Parts: sequence; structure tokens; C-alpha cells
Amino acid sequence: MLKEIISVTLILFSIIDVLGNIPIFISLKSKNIEINPLKASLASGAIMIAFLFIGELILSLFGVDVGSFALAGAIVIFIIGLEMVLGMEIFKHESLDTNSGSIFPVAFPLVAGAGTLTTILSLKAEYQEISIIGGIVVNLVILFIVIYFSDWLQKNLGRQGASVLRKVFGIILLAIAIKLFKNNL
Repeated sequence: MLKEIISVTLILFSIIDVLGNIPIFISLKSKNIEINPLKASLASGAIMIAFLFIGELILSLFGVDVGSFALAGAIVIFIIGLEMVLGMEIFKHESLDTNSGSIFPVAFPLVAGAGTLTTILSLKAEYQEISIIGGIVVNLVILFIVIYFSDWLQKNLGRQGASVLRKVFGIILLAIAIKLFKNNL
């Protein structure tokens, strides 16, 4: 079972891309949007674990297949990537209260987005549910640590370093969105 947990952890880690989301966390905080590490981690975990057990049912109730769900997530990720690369604002963050950054856009769609949720559904075919939950928990601990130390990272990177990092990872987000879009079209 430990081998399965490690496998699931690595698969989810690459899809969630917590390290790649660091520039987004920094960008949100620079817009005075508070991200509570515990709240973001718990919300992400609740979404992922709920989707593990009832995801297919929820999608089928709305007549949505997994591919369509992934396409919708790809569009949201693409828009976030555009914001990062072009320095423009499409999502109107000023209308959010200071606590809502923990749920949207951090918990959903960045961490527990369409790619992650689709991956969780596919993992069910290969791994035991307890192993998937173990992999989710390990990734949530990593998420908590990264968000908790994002202020320290921002301070040490400086404004210019954070800007460069944001643009580089924005391009990577765009590529992930296009890949998701292409694979599910």
C-alpha cells in the first residue's frame, strides 16, 4: 500500500503543481487577497475527496462527461495563465473579500481543478481509495507548507524575481491548459 500511496502522491503532485502555483499565490497576495493556508488546504482536500467518491455521479446528474469537465477547467486555467503572462486582470479580484482567495481561485480551480479531479477519477481504476486519499493528504501537507512560506519566498525573490517567475509559470500554465484542452477535445 505504501508503494501505491507514493505513486498516487507523485501523480497528483505533478498535476496539482503546487510549486508552479507559487507565483499565483504571490500574485494574489500582492493584490491584497489573503490566502489562509489551512483553509485552502482543507477546502482543496474536501473537494478532492468528495470528488473521489461522488464525482462521476455529480457530473452525470448534469449530463456532463469527464472530457467536457476537463475542457471547462482548461479554459479557466488558460485565462489565469494569460493574466500572469500579460499582466492583465480578467477575474475581478477586487470584488472578493479578503478571505475568499483561499477557496477561489486557490482551492478551486488551481489545486482541485479539472485536471486534478479528472486524474482522481482515473486513479480509481488503478488504485485503492485509501491509497488515493493518502496521496491527497500528502499533497495537502505540501500545499499548506508552500502557501505558509509564500510571503518569505516573495520577500526573497523581490518584485522583479516574482514578476519573472510569474511570467514563466504563466506560460507553463498556458501549456498545461492547451494540453488539457487538446487531450479532451
